[in-house]
Amino acid sequence: MFRTKRSGLIRRLWRSRAPVEGDGETDRGTHGSGGCCMGKATKVAKSNAGSEAELKALTHSILKKIKEKHLEVLLQAVESKGGARSPCLLLPSKVDAKVGQQSYSLPMLLYKVFRWPDLRHSSELKRLSCCESYGKINPELVCCNPHHMSRLCELESPPPPYSRYPMDYLKPPDSPDSGPSSSETGGTTYSAPMGLSDSLAMQESGERAHWCVVAYWEEKTRVGRLYSVQEPSLDIFYDLPQGNGFCLGQLCSDNKSQLVQMVRAKIGYGIQLTREPDGVWVYNRSCYPIFIKSATLDNPDSRTLLVHKVFPGFSIKAFDYDKAISLQRPNDHEFTQQPRTGFTVQISFVKGWGQCYTRQFISSCPCWLEVIFNTR
Repeated sequence: MFRTKRSGLIRRLWRSRAPVEGDGETDRGTHGSGGCCMGKATKVAKSNAGSEAELKALTHSILKKIKEKHLEVLLQAVESKGGARSPCLLLPSKVDAKVGQQSYSLPMLLYKVFRWPDLRHSSELKRLSCCESYGKINPELVCCNPHHMSRLCELESPPPPYSRYPMDYLKPPDSPDSGPSSSETGGTTYSAPMGLSDSLAMQESGERAHWCVVAYWEEKTRVGRLYSVQEPSLDIFYDLPQGNGFCLGQLCSDNKSQLVQMVRAKIGYGIQLTREPDGVWVYNRSCYPIFIKSATLDNPDSRTLLVHKVFPGFSIKAFDYDKAISLQRPNDHEFTQQPRTGFTVQISFVKGWGQCYTRQFISSCPCWLEVIFNTR
């Protein structure tokens, strides 16, 4: 039987839809229990044959109305799982579709089918800053590219006591130490400011000022130089089909630990670090959870910080500018001990740390990042 190009694209798209629980293909990093962040997908029971057939018929009918060039864009994004650079898919936002008793807009339907089957409301989503529809309110045409969106990571309130972990203190810039060391209080003392000469030299030479620098660590050893960030968005990855940024796979590491090598290989598409008007956001592009600790994610009156678990496809505001200003109180021991470059956010790939994990300190994690913000 003769098949048109359009029908072939639609078949490939349907085969690439996001699996629901029970399909046997569910992303290992998407679901899970425990953790310190509510940024995880709600488990969805496998659809019955009737609803699956209804969803398939509806999706096919919607896709048949989309131009071939738009179907190709959608297929590129879906098959690469966001790894390939795909343009915006601008379609009418007013078109509604109905699955059972529930009505969805066209963008919501595509997000449900190709990314998050458990998605219920647009308030659970955050548009990535690379998207043309970013920041626009009620446009006639809206981007429907599922990989130009992320899920919002909802923080637990109040946080569970088991996930609390002593604050990490940063030594002043004149600290003589050269690596992380455990302190009696269970924190970790860092000497990252010593390496800031790499990025400070760039400023003194007249280059554009950085808004943060990134250090990559494997356990207690920093690997490579500090990466100075001037652009609003940075991809940090081990293996990305298309894209520029901080490629961890190109760094020379002498670490022969099997665990480090296994975790390094799981970093995959990594994370996207984005400076936006309200703060710095971290988007987990990988297939495994990441773990984040930041002073602005926690209660400003707390003397301990919470380690937040962020699942694949989710975004979290890792650094809030307004909260950072309020945290800079006179005579505050924590922030008078900060290096002159400002605040630090720590991110571990795959493995968590703290009192609910076997690793108590981030310096025990196989692969992790230190993001040091320039607040000057």
